[in-house]
Amino acid sequence: MRFGLFIPQGWRQDLVGIEPAEHWATMHGLAAHADAGEAWESVWVYDHMHAVPEPNGEAVHEAWTLMAAFAASTRQVRLGQMCTCMAYRNPAHLAKVATTVDVVSGGRVEMGIGAGWYEHEWLAYGYGFPRAGVRIAMLDEGVQIMRQMWTDGVATLDGEHYQVAGAQLSPLPLQTDGPPLWVAGGGEKKTLRIAAEHAAYTNFDGTPEGFVHKSAVLRGHCETIGRPFEEITRSANYNVVIGATQAEVDDRIAWVEEHYARTVPAKAANVAEEFRRGPLVGTPEQIVETLRHLEGLGMTYALCYFAEAAYDRSGIELFEREVVPALR
Repeated sequence: MRFGLFIPQGWRQDLVGIEPAEHWATMHGLAAHADAGEAWESVWVYDHMHAVPEPNGEAVHEAWTLMAAFAASTRQVRLGQMCTCMAYRNPAHLAKVATTVDVVSGGRVEMGIGAGWYEHEWLAYGYGFPRAGVRIAMLDEGVQIMRQMWTDGVATLDGEHYQVAGAQLSPLPLQTDGPPLWVAGGGEKKTLRIAAEHAAYTNFDGTPEGFVHKSAVLRGHCETIGRPFEEITRSANYNVVIGATQAEVDDRIAWVEEHYARTVPAKAANVAEEFRRGPLVGTPEQIVETLRHLEGLGMTYALCYFAEAAYDRSGIELFEREVVPALR
């Protein structure tokens, strides 16, 4: 089992109460913590501009700017986004941005990519909000362009949504054929087909039932195109609520509700309940048992989000001490 750690960047109300001048110190401190240890293979941020569970004006730091900052300020941990929205950046330009970060980091970039979903920020930033089929088609064309640039140093595509004519990339990424592609999303007809064709990693529903179903769909697409299913590492994202006792777990969930009540009071109870129902909620022993079950189903890379990370590292440290070693 491999593990990635989400760094709070504000998107999930996770820098509330911290002065903007201290945001970078908070984010960098957690990335440096992950970089200094052996528990975390990677650190992650989200690619969004407006906060959730509603766009309430709270701080949200930009994903690829953070990628560059982490590239320069860490030494070993890998760097990912879950996930970059294809339509927010021209794909040829995105390939160049990712390459520069790959060079700065010494070849540590993971390329999370998806079709996007957050309608409010799409419209607010002037991207429109095309129907899902169009967004997925943009994802498909964009991935083709990035692949060409990373492997050949030049891309040409006369697509329905993107047109490039000899877009040049020099230097190439340090990683052969470019950063590994994580195709995120569980759309069964199109997204998982794109994943079968291009992805080194997938990222979809992390519940046991959902994971088994999406895996079966992905396997079917792989068989159709003649790609070995086992070539693709399947990952999932998890809200982690961990405590030495059930009372500590309950206290952490209560903290989540109190914290969200500061900025989105109408949504706080629902958010807390969402955390409570997650698969990785409990004592270390319970979480290890759940992860072993998920590993048996083929989920071998868990990306972990701790709501309290910017304020309290004790949950992260407990996970590092008692969960990670049991699964390594």
